Amino acid sequence: MADTLAPVVRTTTRLPLLDVLRGAAILGTLMTNVWIFASPGSEWSVLQGGMKVPDALADPSAANIAETVFRFLADGKFLALLTVLFGVGLAIQFDSAARRGEPWPGRYPKRAAFLFVEGTVHFVLVFAWDVLMGYAVTALLVAWLLARSEKVRRVAMWTAGGLHLALIGLLTLDAMARPDGTPKTPDPAAVDLYAHGSWPAQVAFRLEHFLILRIEPVFSFGLLVFLFLLGVRLHRAGAFTATADGRRIRNRLAAWGLGLGLPLNAAATLGGGDFFLLGRYGAAPLLALGYIGLVGIALDRLWIPAAATRALGSVGRTALSCYVAQNLLCMLLCYGIGLGLADRPAGSGPWWVMGLWAGVSLVLAAGSWLWLRRFDRGPLEALQHAVLSPRRRSPA
Repeated sequence: MADTLAPVVRTTTRLPLLDVLRGAAILGTLMTNVWIFASPGSEWSVLQGGMKVPDALADPSAANIAETVFRFLADGKFLALLTVLFGVGLAIQFDSAARRGEPWPGRYPKRAAFLFVEGTVHFVLVFAWDVLMGYAVTALLVAWLLARSEKVRRVAMWTAGGLHLALIGLLTLDAMARPDGTPKTPDPAAVDLYAHGSWPAQVAFRLEHFLILRIEPVFSFGLLVFLFLLGVRLHRAGAFTATADGRRIRNRLAAWGLGLGLPLNAAATLGGGDFFLLGRYGAAPLLALGYIGLVGIALDRLWIPAAATRALGSVGRTALSCYVAQNLLCMLLCYGIGLGLADRPAGSGPWWVMGLWAGVSLVLAAGSWLWLRRFDRGPLEALQHAVLSPRRRSPA
C-alpha cells in the first residue's frame, strides 16, 4: 500500500463527539499545566520537587481536598486523551486520502514537519513542556504504519505499550528501592528567573536546558505510539459515530475505563511520590478511555447543556490555537514579564490557581466561539492550511 490507496467507504454519521472531546482535552491539559505556571520556579519546578500534591489524608482541609481532587482528575488523563484523539485525526486524514485515491503518506510528512516547527517555536518562546514536537515525530512513524497491514500495526501497538509499561515498572521499582533523601526544593535561581527575570532570559534558560526539558516525549515515546494506534483502532471500529456499535463501544469504554482506571489511579496517588510515574504514564491513560466513554454517553443522552457542548466544540475545532493561547495567557498572567501572579498570592492556597484555570478556560471558549462565527478555522489552523495546501494553478 505504498502507492495509491483503495477508496475507503464511510457509511456512518460522525457525532460532534470528536470536537467536544478535543475541547475537553485542551482545557483538561490546562488543569495540569496551570500548576506549573503557578509554582515557584515554574517549568523548572517540575524537575525540582515543586509540583508535589498536598497530602489530603494527613491534612484533610477543604483546600487540600479540592486541590487533590482537581489534580487527580486531570494529571496525565487529558494528555492521554489528547494523544488518542491525535491518532484519530491521523486516521481520518488517511481515510480522506484513500477516498481521493491519493498516495499515502503523500504530503503528510510536510504536515508533521510544520507541526514540529510550531512545537519548537512554542517550546522556545512560550512553554517548555510542549507536546507538539513529540506528536510530530510520533505521527511520522504512525503514518508509515497506517500503510502497513493490520497485523503489523497490532504488533507495533502492543510492543510499544509493553516496552513502555516495562520501563515504567523498572523506574517505579527503582524509586521504591531508594532510601528517602532530602526533599527536593525549587531552585532559587529558577524561582527568581520566572518571578522577576526578562523574557529573553527565560528563552535562553529553555535553550540552555533543552535536552532535560524535552525528556518527557523521549521517555514516553512508547506510550505515544500505543495511544496513537489505539486512536486509529477506535476510529475504525466506529467508536465516535452515531450508531448502535458506536454507543456500545462507548459504554464499554466508560465501564472498563472508569471501573479500572479510578481505583488504579487512586492507588497510585495514595502510594505517594514513588508511584508518580506509574500513575501519570501507566494508570492515567486507562482513565482517559473512561472519559471518552463517559463524555460520549453524556452526549448520547443529552446530559451536557447545549451551551457547554458548543463551547467545548468551538475549543475542539480550534484546538491547536487554543493550546498555544492558553499557555501564552498563563505565561503573561503568572510570570514576572506580565502580571506576576505566581509571585503575589503567596499563602493564598490553591483557590486562585483553580480560578485562573476557570478564567482562562472561559476566555478560550468565548474567544473560539466568536472567532468561528466569522472564520472557518482557528488562527494557527488557518496558517497551517495556507502553508500546506497545494496551490491551484490558474487556468491558461
